[in-house]
This record gives sequence, C-alpha cells and structure tokens, in this order.
Amino acid sequence: MDSRSKNLLDSRPEIIQARLHDNMSPDERFQNKTLRPVIKLQNFLLIEVFKNYIDKHKGAFHDLSLEKRLEFIEKSIQKDIKFRNSLKGMIIGQFTVEEYHIYIQNSSALNKRMMNMVIERIKDQVQLLENIVLLQY
Repeated sequence: MDSRSKNLLDSRPEIIQARLHDNMSPDERFQNKTLRPVIKLQNFLLIEVFKNYIDKHKGAFHDLSLEKRLEFIEKSIQKDIKFRNSLKGMIIGQFTVEEYHIYIQNSSALNKRMMNMVIERIKDQVQLLENIVLLQY
C-alpha cells in the first residue's frame, strides 16, 4: 500500500455501526467501508461549505422555518449541480486509488448514496448552520 493510501485510511474515523457482511451488495459495502468514514471525516468542512453556500444566497435560509430549512438543504444539494459537484469532490478526493477504481465502476449509484448521506448529515446538524452574532463589549 502506498503512503498516500495508508495516510488516508489512518485518518478516517472508525464507525462501529457500519458493519460489513458477506451478503452485502458491493454498493452497500462501499458505502459502509468508504463513504461513511470519509463523510464523517469531512463533516466540519461540509458544514462550513454549506454555511458559505447560505451566505452566498443572501442568508435567506435563516428566515425560514425548520421544515423549510430542511427542504432548502435537500434542494440545494440536489438541484445546484455546481455545488453538488463541489461536495462530491471533497469526498472523492479522500478516496484511495483502489477505492476510486471501485467507485468509477458504479459512480452513478454511489453518487446518489453519497449525496443522500451528505443531505442527511447536514439536516441532522441544522442547528450548526445558525447565524450566530457575537456581541463584543
């Protein structure tokens, strides 16, 4: 294993719930072995990128109800192709070369899984997207 691959794999968090079974589909195995740890590793970056996305869209997000905020998160990632591709790049860039070869065999289905996981992760942390104003005395 080359040093880049070793460093990437060593930096990933272990996800105990993401178990691997013999009867898993290859996509599900890739999701649990690669996507879950990479997305968890990139969590804080994904949150910051989404905060920036909100700011670039005039901060209208902060005036929305919780239900509309969750809808905004989902639609932003599904409909804004440039934004979605940017998020995918942050995740794919953390793949080893071997994982990338697995990924390109079924990238369409894996992209769908990947983006659904990112959407759910951001939704689950919607409180971190609050526009907090700190007053200094």
